[in-house]
Amino acid sequence: MLRNAFEPWHLILIVAVLVLLFGSKKLPDMARGLGRSMRILKSEAKALKDEGSSSAEAPRPGSASGH
Repeated sequence: MLRNAFEPWHLILIVAVLVLLFGSKKLPDMARGLGRSMRILKSEAKALKDEGSSSAEAPRPGSASGH
């Protein structure tokens, strides 16, 4: 059903609408802000994943392993 969802003319139309809505001067700033946001999100997700794996490997204090 969505085999050819985005053809080249679709992308050109989307870019044209974005330029009309936001103006050509704001688009680079918006792209830069989006890139920064994605980098921050990626680093936070990696930190959470690393934190989760390190806490799963470390023994918990008060565990009943000495019985």
